[in-house]
Amino acid sequence: MEERKIRVLIAKPGLDGHDRGAKIIAQALRDAGMEVIYTGLRQSPEMIAEAALQEDVDVVGLSILSGAHLALVPRIIELLRANGQEHVKVFVGGIIPEEDVPVLKAAGVTEVYGPGTSTREVAEAIRQAVLGEEVH
Repeated sequence: MEERKIRVLIAKPGLDGHDRGAKIIAQALRDAGMEVIYTGLRQSPEMIAEAALQEDVDVVGLSILSGAHLALVPRIIELLRANGQEHVKVFVGGIIPEEDVPVLKAAGVTEVYGPGTSTREVAEAIRQAVLGEEVH
C-alpha cells in the first residue's frame, strides 16, 4: 500500500519580491516525498485561497518577509475557512517578530518559522500535523 502524498501549496503573499527561502522549502518538501505547488511571487490572499482549493492541498506554506503578515495571514485563513478548508494546515516562514507569533497562532497558524530553520524540521512538522505521525 502506497503512503498518501501530502499536498503542499507554497505561496508568497503580498508585494515581497524575495523568494529564495520559498524555493528552498519547496524543494526540501519535494525531496521529503510531498507534492508541492509553488504559486510564485506577489500573490493576493484570494489567489492563494483559490489555488489551495483548486489543488486540494493539505497544507499552505506562506513565506513573508514584507512585514504584512498580520494583515495577510488572517485573511488567507479566513478565505480557506470560507472555502470549507478548515482541515488545511497553515505554516508561516520568514521575518516574523516573536511578539507576532502568538497572534498568528491564535488566527489559526499551525507553526511559524524564522530564518535558519532546518528544512527537515519543517518537513517533520508538516507530516506530524497532517498525518499525526512523527518522522525521525
